[in-house]
Amino acid sequence: MDDGKTSMASTAWRRFGSYEVLTLDDGVFEAPLDVLIHADGEAARAAALARWGKPKVSIVVNCFALRGPDGITLVDAGTGPSWGEAMGHAPAAMARAGIAPTQVERVLITHLHGDHALGLFDGDAARFPNAELIVPEADFGFFGNEANRARTPQNRQGGFAVTAAVKARYAGRIRPVAPGLVRPGITLLPLPGHTVGHSGYLIDGEESLLLWGDALHLSDLQASDPDIGFVYDFDAASARASRRTILARAAGEGWIVSGGHIEGFRRVAENGAGYELIAA
Repeated sequence: MDDGKTSMASTAWRRFGSYEVLTLDDGVFEAPLDVLIHADGEAARAAALARWGKPKVSIVVNCFALRGPDGITLVDAGTGPSWGEAMGHAPAAMARAGIAPTQVERVLITHLHGDHALGLFDGDAARFPNAELIVPEADFGFFGNEANRARTPQNRQGGFAVTAAVKARYAGRIRPVAPGLVRPGITLLPLPGHTVGHSGYLIDGEESLLLWGDALHLSDLQASDPDIGFVYDFDAASARASRRTILARAAGEGWIVSGGHIEGFRRVAENGAGYELIAA
């Protein structure tokens, strides 16, 4: 997601490769159905929503803690207090898990939208004073260049303010990265479309886990019909292509998946012309 004052997550650590992973529940985002779009137009959108049968969008907001041989790593950071009382609960979830902000060694950002990055800030200070930020270089380059703002629709401009705040509060501790290995056992996979540099992080292991950011927002609706997107997608066609590609790849590879708006850990299975996310 991007703008807007836009569940209960797992309470147990689960091992993937060299890391134990904990889902941090940041809250719940709600929006009217008009934030949803369909590649085939309004009739296809209406039919899909009729099958879905829900009166509004209501989705969890997650981030993740990784505990490994190199200390504590976060994947995304939630919203902080910026989007109201329904969200911003990740710091409390971290405290319950016994993680202090000073213990966080690094934060891997999937993309620079507010519900993934505003939790990096504690007012005018960095919430994680010792952490390195690892950010997809395509997202950081795009949102870090104010010249791009003029060609970006107003409702998709939130990443510029987020990136400016990141630069101010984490100066000297930001590492833009290209696709590929970014930490031992962690690979960045580009999933462009939701933002220019939107990415997921694959944790390799006997059971591998893909944390795919916002590749899907609505696990049931978009898995069964990947042509459904959100108005927050920077490039709807690219986001749709990334969604279809990563669903097919995750199903074929047998990866476990989760993300910023997925409840729990899931496996991807083919189901007719689409897919299904099954509790793992």
